[in-house]
Amino acid sequence: MGSYPALAFALLFSATLSSSCNGGKVLVYPIDGSHWLNMKILVEALHSQGHEIVVLRSSTSWYVSESSPHYTSITITQEETQNLESQDFMTSFLKRSIEIRRNKGSLWAFIEFYRNLFNMIGENQKVVAKLVVSIFENKALIKELKETGYDLFLTDPAFPGGVLLAHYLQLPLVFNVRWLFNGEAHFAIAPSPLSYVPQLFTDNSDKMDFFQRIYNIICHSILVYMYHYVSNPPYQTVCDHYFGPDVSVMSLIQGADLWLMRVDFTFEFPRPTMPNVIYIGGFQGKPSKPLPSDLEEFVQSSGEHGLVVMTLGTLLSDLGPEITEIIASAFANLPQKVVWRHVGKKPITLGNNTMLVEWLPQNDLLGHPKTKVFVTHGGTNGIYEALYHGVPVLGIPLIFDQYDNMVRLKSKGVAEVVEVTTLDVESLTSALKNILDLEKPYKQNMLKLSELHRDKPMKPIDSAVFWTEYVMRHKGAAHLRTESYKLPWYAYHCLDVMAVFVAFGLLIIALVWVSCRCLIGRLIRIRKSTSKSKNE
Repeated sequence: MGSYPALAFALLFSATLSSSCNGGKVLVYPIDGSHWLNMKILVEALHSQGHEIVVLRSSTSWYVSESSPHYTSITITQEETQNLESQDFMTSFLKRSIEIRRNKGSLWAFIEFYRNLFNMIGENQKVVAKLVVSIFENKALIKELKETGYDLFLTDPAFPGGVLLAHYLQLPLVFNVRWLFNGEAHFAIAPSPLSYVPQLFTDNSDKMDFFQRIYNIICHSILVYMYHYVSNPPYQTVCDHYFGPDVSVMSLIQGADLWLMRVDFTFEFPRPTMPNVIYIGGFQGKPSKPLPSDLEEFVQSSGEHGLVVMTLGTLLSDLGPEITEIIASAFANLPQKVVWRHVGKKPITLGNNTMLVEWLPQNDLLGHPKTKVFVTHGGTNGIYEALYHGVPVLGIPLIFDQYDNMVRLKSKGVAEVVEVTTLDVESLTSALKNILDLEKPYKQNMLKLSELHRDKPMKPIDSAVFWTEYVMRHKGAAHLRTESYKLPWYAYHCLDVMAVFVAFGLLIIALVWVSCRCLIGRLIRIRKSTSKSKNE
């Protein structure tokens, strides 16, 4: 009996040793900004399982720290900064986007929207392509990366520099993905019928009338154009030089082993998918922690009325003095207390019920029992945290996918949306009071959605870790990957088969027509011959 504790200790020690020995080496090529915030969660989860993580970061990186207890970093010198990493650029881009949005519905606004987007996206792709070339030309770095013996390459393909590097190193490839450089990621890998799958920037739901379907096809065509003439050319130049003209970035993306898709169908509209797509939407969701004492005291002072939380993210915090004053005035009309992440000059109309902070513990506030409404721009991370904690949302979408995100929430009956270009104190106050009204179903609908979101056999982050390790164990997951991406476009859509059927049908029709014509001609000749014989 006395030997059992020693035996148990020995077995536990052996299991721990075995687990650490089985840890793999993962090379991570992230994207900065909010994309890194969710990639970091996955990196930390993999590190906790004993894997060795190395992160390639740019010298201009804003979010990706050079030192971390969870990974080792390799810093790549980058002379040009991506405009998405610049606070000044994003503030300017936001102001321009709002100006264009004020004329929504006009042909000018439609054209200017995509021109503004193409300019921003095009410049970013050029900078990323140059960074990849600098990595390829750094022979010492490439040698180090090849000799390290990585088991896996993890990247976000929205800017596909990592996709090119993974192919150069010939490593199994896993994506942490929602967006690609030509739009929503599903469109590159899964059938996407435009009759009920809304394209990015359409503000459509999956229930589209005739004119919405027309608009859906138009927007899809524009994003196809963006891929061919804006996003892809800088990378195709790299492919032609290093891999040959038969290789394209899109073929490399479609050939990835695994897609960890940051989507959950309690939020996203149902659509076709593929076996190597693993859905991890909401993987950042976690129980809330206690608030700092001063913040907890302020929250508790809200009494029975509760709390409103507002944040527009890091890059989009400056809406200008006019809109900021409108928001402050609307908050001042509420009996609730408000915690508002605000950077800049204090609004003149700010009420005594509102606390301004430069940073707030978003997840912990959303998980607080007194939080009643989340006011947000519609960023994916914040939406999923609100979904996890069952907090209704008031959306003030500004740019990119935020409008489409809010369409999805509104269609579920858990959110209201206000248009930033027509925002006034009355409309914002009315929208807030509407969601706060306990007789309205927003809270109940969100609690039900939260219940559905949480009801899974495995937590999304655990699923992400399992399938990432699955690819590492099996040196890839080719058996889950469709070979459709190797087909030419006409073969993928069976246009060649249909052409043969049409040609065969036309041939049969032609033969029947010729046969009938010959038969009719012969009958006419026989009839004429018979008539002539009778006359004689």
